[in-house]
Amino acid sequence: MRLPAEGRLHREDQDEFKEPASIALVRLAHHLETLDMLTSRIALLVLAWVLPLRLLWADTLPMPEGQAVLKVTGKITQTNVGDEAHFDYAMLEALGMHVIETHTPWTEGMSRFAGPLGRDLLDAVGAQGDLLKVKALNEFVADVPIADLRSHDVILAVERDGERMPVRDFGPIFVLYPFDENPDLLNETYRFRSVWQVSSIRVE
Repeated sequence: MRLPAEGRLHREDQDEFKEPASIALVRLAHHLETLDMLTSRIALLVLAWVLPLRLLWADTLPMPEGQAVLKVTGKITQTNVGDEAHFDYAMLEALGMHVIETHTPWTEGMSRFAGPLGRDLLDAVGAQGDLLKVKALNEFVADVPIADLRSHDVILAVERDGERMPVRDFGPIFVLYPFDENPDLLNETYRFRSVWQVSSIRVE
């Protein structure tokens, strides 16, 4: 059956403007490449936002921009002030904030503490020893085995219930063990190692 002239013309117009398959494939490949580049950029942005900055410090420990609240000395390989490593709040937070919800022998009820893991601080300064001398603002000093920080999620708490801890309330830094998670830690040995108002740590 012959198509009417009008039908033939319409069909011929379609054939005339039909895009060759090769060009269509090139266009598709270009779109996919553009989408892949966009996806890669988004992924990099997400990683930069999520990953703690300690992973980006590599061989260089940055200088604190704010007031230093913690000094780490002794057997360390990463320093930023002479042979010491000084940290302000921003640098501690950049190590990655870890949350512990727990009761403690010194506080009432459940509290939500946040701060970097002790082992992340050790990694950031390249700690080489096996013992920490943790010193408080009042000159009190406690011996804390590095093994504690490797085997337990001990944090250097800088926040309690969403607020930075002032000196009168265990701040600026509180060495905190996960007591509720591991009740075996509720003994005199670990209570003695839970130093608050921490000002410096020496690696030996």
